[in-house]
Parts: sequence; structure tokens; C-alpha cells
Amino acid sequence: MTIETKMRQPIVTVVGHVDHGKTSLLDYFRGTSVQGGEAGGITQKISYTKFPFERIKKACPLIDSRSVNLEIPGFLFIDTPGHAAFTNLRKRGGSLADLAILVVAVKEGIKPQTAEVLQILKTYKTPFLIAFNKIDSISGWKKQGDLKDSINNQAIHVAQEFQEALLTFQGTLAEHGFESGLYYEIDDFTKKIAIVPCSARTGDGIQELLFVLCGLCQRFLKERLKVSTEGKGVILEIKKEKSIDYVESILYDGVLNVGDDIAIASFNEPIKTKIRAIEEIEPLSFKYKSVDKISAATGARIHLTKKEDILPGMLFQKLNNNFDELKKIFKREISGAVQLDKEGIIVKADSLGSLDALINLLRQAGIKILKAGIGAIGKSDISSAKANLEINALDAVILGFNVGMDENLETGNVKLLTNEVVYKLIEDLSKWREQKNSEIERERMLGLAAIFKLEILPQYIFRNSNPAIFGIKVLGGKVKVGIPLIDENGENVARVKGLQKDKGSVQEAVEGNELAISLPGINFERRLANIKYLYSSINEKQLKVFKKNKDLLSASELRILEEVARIRKI
Repeated sequence: MTIETKMRQPIVTVVGHVDHGKTSLLDYFRGTSVQGGEAGGITQKISYTKFPFERIKKACPLIDSRSVNLEIPGFLFIDTPGHAAFTNLRKRGGSLADLAILVVAVKEGIKPQTAEVLQILKTYKTPFLIAFNKIDSISGWKKQGDLKDSINNQAIHVAQEFQEALLTFQGTLAEHGFESGLYYEIDDFTKKIAIVPCSARTGDGIQELLFVLCGLCQRFLKERLKVSTEGKGVILEIKKEKSIDYVESILYDGVLNVGDDIAIASFNEPIKTKIRAIEEIEPLSFKYKSVDKISAATGARIHLTKKEDILPGMLFQKLNNNFDELKKIFKREISGAVQLDKEGIIVKADSLGSLDALINLLRQAGIKILKAGIGAIGKSDISSAKANLEINALDAVILGFNVGMDENLETGNVKLLTNEVVYKLIEDLSKWREQKNSEIERERMLGLAAIFKLEILPQYIFRNSNPAIFGIKVLGGKVKVGIPLIDENGENVARVKGLQKDKGSVQEAVEGNELAISLPGINFERRLANIKYLYSSINEKQLKVFKKNKDLLSASELRILEEVARIRKI
């Protein structure tokens, strides 16, 4: 068999909600205990696992007992912390992963992060199966022979609890556009998602999960798994340990050698560099060994002669006098991922894959994107968002997925929203926009007229007339310069000429403030000596607008409106 027709290891990414058992599942495969050593039991960094042919057959006796001719040389499993690494498994609008295992805890079902994963899988058209994990958490569950026998021979109350969890889960899956069924009940795997109940703690269902995984790969992915001689890969992360720099990467096609020239995609001109050294992940291990050559599919640390300006999520390929061709390929790749609008928000992410996923989910939510990029939030991002203040204040926001911010940045009125979970970021944006829109509507409405009530402080008469200057206390609302006043009898008084607080002029004052007010054309002794309260002047039309939008007003403003309406008999 020539290398042009050789079948490579399928790349399988293990995804799901935090704490549903992704790493525990791989621990069972490997015979390791990584999950227990992670901070809070949550995966902190990407990990590869090369799962060779021999290990598959040992872990899955069903292959021999059913006389299956296993053709795949093994698996390359990838455990992902959240979505940063998962979304980097993309190429040319699709997924680098050949298959995904979506891990869902039986008693938890579909959480928001699970829903987000489902959406990304759908967007990337990635085939997947479901590990319905932690079946041993069902009280009374007993392992009884193979998985099918275990499911069918549980005590009545155990079987009932399992069926209820399964049916609820299937119903929610259907709402997300996926028909599903237990793996042994499915006739057409192209129409239904296979559900394999299992326990990463007891091992129940693990060999069945591997069996279904092998079957799907051999039945549907043979053509996809053929490799060529052209070395192609994707950069997942840029690493620095002590004085050593390298890139965590996956080689998904062909062969790479130490000394090969490669081109790496970039937002500008592709980066030309040379492979200085290669460390390949060892089978069923987290250890790396130095090698002169790697073949797809594998995970590797690649040391390069030129490391500057390399971004995570970018494709790379071996150079063979084809730089101009690669330039075009890379340009299509990036332009496909980063499609922008003439207006919208600013988006930053830690990698091209993350950016692509975030943009897709934002578009599905109907949110436009003016500018997008990779890396920390910088001065130019702030400037772009500030420009939006004049156009649409709802777009004066920067979303940052798993990124930091340059030092000493002045954000002004720009809203910064950052998070390491995509769905939470979009949720925060929706909440902020809703709040901001209410503020805008309130300001627009209050532009028609102000709502406030003032108490005259007769012990503080600074000037009797031309203009009258005296002390007031704001009992509710916000008093502003230029607003006309009425008294407690509904009679017109004057417009506010000026406000003075702490010996300085101010344009407005809020509830609880005590300050001096200046009214032109008024003799305090003759006009206001027997008046206790002053109100903002509100006519009938303005009052109707306020009542229509009372949900935007505070309790004190609503109370003042009622008083004004009673005073003016409107």
C-alpha cells in the first residue's frame, strides 16, 4: 500500500459540558487518572491521545467476537478544555475532526454549553455520537453482561428512571434538530445520532462505544481518511516553556520532516518558516519523543526557526514551490471565517477557530460584526467601538473570547464583555443590550420633558430677585438647567437658569442633592414665600408618553407624575 492510499488515524474530539466526564472517559481508555489531577477536576489544557490498533482490539473484544475486519490504524483522541481548542479543529469552513464524541451526563442532560457544542457541530457538519455517561449514578444500576443486557435487565424502578432520562434527552436533542436512538436500535446511522449509555467509572458500555466509533469510521469515512504526501496541519496553541518555544499542532494529512519548509496562514502574508525539531506524542501517553519525521494523523510539538506573528487556529502546509497557490488557499480560508458587516460590534478571540465559531453563533443571534480579530483587545479596537457611539450606542461594545487587554487602555464609554465560554458571552451581550436599550429609550423619552420634585429651603435665600437664588432639595427625579417649573398649585414659575452645588455650577442634580437654584424674573418674597414644592412642568401629551413607558421610570418618578397630573388636573 502506497502512502497516497494509506488510511490514517481518525481524529476524534471529545466535547461536552464541564464535569460531564470527557477526561474521565479518556482516562478509562488510557488507563490513566488525568481528571483527578486537574484543578477542580476540569481540563485546563488540550491533550492528545494516540490510541493504536492493538489497544482498540484489547479494549473492544466485540471486534473479534463479531469477526470485524478492522482497517483503521487507531485513533487520535483530543480532549478539549471548553471550546478554545475544539473550535480550532477547523479547516476551510468545516471541521478538522473526523468525528466527535459528545459526552452528556445521564442526570444532567443538555446544558447551555452542550447546546452550544451541538450548534458548532451542526455548523461544521461534524458527525458525532453520544456517550450517555454516568449511568452508574442511577440508584440501583447494576452491570449485567454486555450493555444491551444491562439496559434490558435492570430492576423496574432503575429501568424507569433510565428511560425517563433517555426520553427527556432525546426530546431536547430533537428540539436542536437531531433525531437519535440507542445504538442497537438504529438502522440508518446517517439519519439518527447513536446514543451509547456508559460509565467512565465502571467501564460499563465503553467497549460498545468504541465498537460504534470504529463502525462509523469504517463505514462512512474511508475516503476522508486516505492521506497524501503533502504535509498539512493546524496550529492549536503557541507554547513557551522556560526558554523553549514551540507550537502544539495536529498533522491531519501527509508527512512532515525535520528541515522542511512550511507556510503558515496569517491575516496578512503567509509566514514562511522551517521545521527545526519535532516532538511527537507517544501512544497512550502524555510523553513526547524527538523524531525526524511524522505521519498523519498525529499530535506534535513543532519547533520553528521563525516564531513571530504565528496565531493559533491557523493552517500550515509544507512548501514545495507552491507559495502563490497556498496564499490563495489561506486567503479563502480566512475570508471564509471572518466575514464582516458595514456596521456592528467589535469581536476578539484567542484563535481563528474560536473567532469563526463565535462569529457563526453571533450571526445566528442576528448580531452584526464590524470588526473581528485574534489576540488581546487593543487601542484600535477601543477606537472602533468609540466611533460606534455616534452611530449606534448598542454597537459600542467589544466582545472578547478567552483574551486579555493591552495595558493602560482608556475605554471611556465603551462596554467590554469578556468570557471563556461562548454561550455566556452571547448571553451577557444580550443582557447588556437590553439594559442599554432601556437606558437609550429612557433618555429619549426624558428628552421630551424632565420629571422631578423640589423642596424649597426657605432658610437659604441668597438673592430675592433678578434672579431669585435660593436653596432646594431634590426629592425625586433629576433637575436640569433650562427646564420650566410649576408650583404646587399648578401655576407656571420660570425656567431653571442655573444650579450651584459646592460653590460650583452644575447642569443637573439628582434625588437627595441639596443645592442653590437660580430663577430669572422671580421675586422670591412675593412669588414663592408661601410655596413649599416645585415641579417640572409636564403637559398632557408628555404625560401620556410617560404613562405609556412607565416601565422605564423609577418608583419616585411615577409618584411625581401622579402628583403633577393631580395638580394640573390632566
